[in-house]
Amino acid sequence: MDYILTIKNLYKFYQMGDEVVKAINGISFNVGEGEFLAIMGASGSGKSTLMNIIGCLDSPTRGEYVLAGRNVATMDHDTLASIRNKTLGFVFQNFNLLPRLTAVENVELPLIYNGTPAATRSALAKSALISVGLEGREKYLPTQLSGGQQQRVAIARALVNEPSAILADEPTGNLDSTTSIEIMELLRALNNKGKTIVMITHEEDIAAHAKRVITLKDGQIVSDTDTNNNDIPMRAHPQ
Repeated sequence: MDYILTIKNLYKFYQMGDEVVKAINGISFNVGEGEFLAIMGASGSGKSTLMNIIGCLDSPTRGEYVLAGRNVATMDHDTLASIRNKTLGFVFQNFNLLPRLTAVENVELPLIYNGTPAATRSALAKSALISVGLEGREKYLPTQLSGGQQQRVAIARALVNEPSAILADEPTGNLDSTTSIEIMELLRALNNKGKTIVMITHEEDIAAHAKRVITLKDGQIVSDTDTNNNDIPMRAHPQ
């Protein structure tokens, strides 16, 4: 299997006064191309810290993180920003849409950051919106869209750069149960077409839509299973 990302012997420590907080305490796993992985854990388990490192928003204290064949664990902030824009698509709990921009303009933002010409940006953004079921709503402002539709815009924005992987941080956290299922079905459909997805969630029923679930506790992996509850430690923990 080709791996989109490899985490090996990763640690992240914070100094809080006289105390050292071990947010990530020696974890290792791979994510294969085309996988749909959910990372679960209670508050304080380390899942948000891990997502920040995977998303190139933070650097580990020590350990190895290889993303799409590049070791990013020791890169500087500018290089991390470039890798993040070109390689990863982000979906957030709060949608993070700019309220004064239309749906298509919000989807265009990653393309603006990487210098894509205006005419090409518009075509790619419209195509991405169609792929998430929002054809005809390109000119709508976020306030004119439901929560589920706003999250679909956010997913289109994550897709538009053709990233190696989509990182979804509590993507249903602000949605009702029916809309949550619709968004998870959309993510599952994208995964079935080959898109790699890594998702943070604290909800077991949401994690069940993924094909693999890693559970964290106190900064360590306590289980790594597929949705048939088959333990997969060899794939999870590179040596």
